[in-house]
Amino acid sequence: MNTKNFIAALAFFSASCTQVVWAQDTLRLQEAITTALKNNYDIKLVSNDVQIANNNVNIGNAGMLPAIGGTYTNGGSRQNTIQTPATGVEKKANGVLSTNLSYGVALDWTIFDGFQMFASYNKLKELQKQGEVIAKSTILSTVSSVVSAYFAVARQQQLVKATDSALIISKLRVKIAENKLQIGRGSKLDVLTAKVDYNTDTTLYLQQKNLLQTSMVTLNQVMARDLNADFAVSEVMNINENLKLDELSLQMQQLNPDLQNAFISKKIAELNLKQIKGQRYPTVGLNGGYEHSKSTSPTGFNQKFRANGLTYGVTASLNVFNGFLQRQNERNAKVEISSSELTLEKTKQDISALLISTYRNYATNLDLLRVETGNVELAKQNLDITFDKYRLGNISPLELREAQRNSINAIIRFLDASYQAKLTEISLKEISGTLNIQ
Repeated sequence: MNTKNFIAALAFFSASCTQVVWAQDTLRLQEAITTALKNNYDIKLVSNDVQIANNNVNIGNAGMLPAIGGTYTNGGSRQNTIQTPATGVEKKANGVLSTNLSYGVALDWTIFDGFQMFASYNKLKELQKQGEVIAKSTILSTVSSVVSAYFAVARQQQLVKATDSALIISKLRVKIAENKLQIGRGSKLDVLTAKVDYNTDTTLYLQQKNLLQTSMVTLNQVMARDLNADFAVSEVMNINENLKLDELSLQMQQLNPDLQNAFISKKIAELNLKQIKGQRYPTVGLNGGYEHSKSTSPTGFNQKFRANGLTYGVTASLNVFNGFLQRQNERNAKVEISSSELTLEKTKQDISALLISTYRNYATNLDLLRVETGNVELAKQNLDITFDKYRLGNISPLELREAQRNSINAIIRFLDASYQAKLTEISLKEISGTLNIQ
């Protein structure tokens, strides 16, 4: 391969950012997201919490249904007795056996408790919504981590290729310097300098390979799979340059999980006050049941007894005075509502501030990306021309090294700008609650 082909390869790897498939299996972004959603431990844990919240939403848990219980007892006694009646002869008996047996079913049903049961049921539904919102937040955070880690691998993968291409040029430079020395047109110093630069580029290449392996471990960790799994990723980094702050702000107010969670917490605090106020009203309940019992007592007035039948009744109770605890609890509940309102407003402000600052970083990163895209092409052309002059002996090795360094730095800045622009895009979508999990 001639010199121009080497330089063309370097420009192709660094500037075009086209999709490249390595020897390893190529992991697509959607595959990484799907794997993380399936395996991630945080998502599994929050899914269990959501399932518990869903199970809790029922009218029985809110106290609207009756409680029915069954009882059964069977026992007896063996005693030695002495009976002395007012008149008559004293009676003695040893080993007298007495038995008793009873069983039945009882129903207790609170039919009115100051509307506390309705507030409890609504509170359970809000807790269910809160669990789903927390799950959504965890999922969005996980997807954001996957996408960020995925493009970190893509960036590092391209840096490895760029440093590898630079290493090839440095190796060719050593060969050229040695050839010039052999024909008497070069110097030993040029050869040594070329070898030092080659070793420097080798160190950089090995460091980038190590960073690539580290970033792959991070992505495997987020996906909760084998940390040593080897793979390559697609290097296409499509960046959405059309995000609008006004649209994102509107979506944030409707979809941001943290904001939704704060709003639900406020509603739960209001329902808690309703529950406490319900304690001012009387509690009315119904009870009923069926009971069967029988007993034997040879020494008793009735030697045998048997009874069965229904029981029923109405109960009512009213808290007249409990040491001003009712008023205290209501005041505390109102303070909790005030705190939840403050938390909601603070959450709105914090998230809005984060959205605005992230959007400004996003706009700046897009500007930097446009500048660095042009710099890559300029640096490539400069390196191409400089290398041709070096081969002809028109410039010094120092000038070639400077052009080579400028080229690799331009590529690094371009990849960094692309990565930072993608990260801010991901953050904006996560904040607005619109990060696509499909």
